[in-house]
Amino acid sequence: MNYSHLRTIYEKGGPYATVYLEGRSPSADAATQIRLRWEELREQLSDNGADESLLESIDAVVLVDEPTEVHTDGRIIVATSEGVLLDEHWDAALGDGDAAHYGQVPELGAFLRQESRQFDVILVIAGQDGATVRELSVTPDRERSENDGVHVTGDNDEEINKPRRGAYSHNQIRRRVDEIIKDHARTVADFVDRLITEHAPDALVLAGEVQGRTVVKAELSVRAEEMLHEISEGGDEDAGAEEATDVAIRTLVTRLAEEREAENSDRLGESKAHDRAVEGRAEVEKAVRRGAVATLLLDDAEASEGEAEIVAEAILSSAEIGLSHDPMSDGIAAILRYDVGAALAD
Repeated sequence: MNYSHLRTIYEKGGPYATVYLEGRSPSADAATQIRLRWEELREQLSDNGADESLLESIDAVVLVDEPTEVHTDGRIIVATSEGVLLDEHWDAALGDGDAAHYGQVPELGAFLRQESRQFDVILVIAGQDGATVRELSVTPDRERSENDGVHVTGDNDEEINKPRRGAYSHNQIRRRVDEIIKDHARTVADFVDRLITEHAPDALVLAGEVQGRTVVKAELSVRAEEMLHEISEGGDEDAGAEEATDVAIRTLVTRLAEEREAENSDRLGESKAHDRAVEGRAEVEKAVRRGAVATLLLDDAEASEGEAEIVAEAILSSAEIGLSHDPMSDGIAAILRYDVGAALAD
């Protein structure tokens, strides 16, 4: 994945404070809990050399009048003496714990691991009268976050009815009903295409009742079909249907995340076979400092020693960053832009 948007953080120069606040269950005393949690981390950062102006800039993010969102969604914050440079939701699992770091580069390994497993999904819950369309951000083991859904229909607002009797009347009305359903489906497909163009999602998920899915699927563009995943579970008619949809989407995203990591491992293997990859901290560090790294691969679970500095160099040199589940020397590897001899030559 490309993280060039983080370059501005590294270009500012340190020292940096990096703060992780895990999300916790909603609580009536959220403000008190957040204050106490931050006070502990604040003291730790101060003891490690962070100046007061830096800490005050983080105060402004954490100690807000309405702390519920910070408390429940979690936060990753990166700041220098110039102010806050990164303020994002931190979707860590409950129990991962809060953390604070102070050093010459930000500690973004945990954040990048989360981002690498996150998938932006367009969910289309189809019916005969159009579809409810939602934009989601989903990770394999977290509840989804989403923008408000919209119900998309065609211009025709005629009611869809099925006559009880009369063959001629039935056929005539059936044709009209089919036209209305197709009009709704075309409008949904056009709306989805605009979302794909504007937001470049990772996946399109089509759910809902069978007839609605079938007619919408028939109207989708080739581009939409290429990222399409159809699920038969759930819908949006009640809480049970919503939960079934959530489970199906998380199952899908888990598979997609595993496939993404497997592809990274395959690329690493192929690159090593062609003498265009290295493993281990010393060689990766040397290659990344020379701008020779095309893709930096991190262990999907554990941070390696010196990882933050290597990640900084990789992002500043426009390298992509991915995860691998397969063992790597020192838990880190790199796919190179050119052969090893040229990349590591003195």
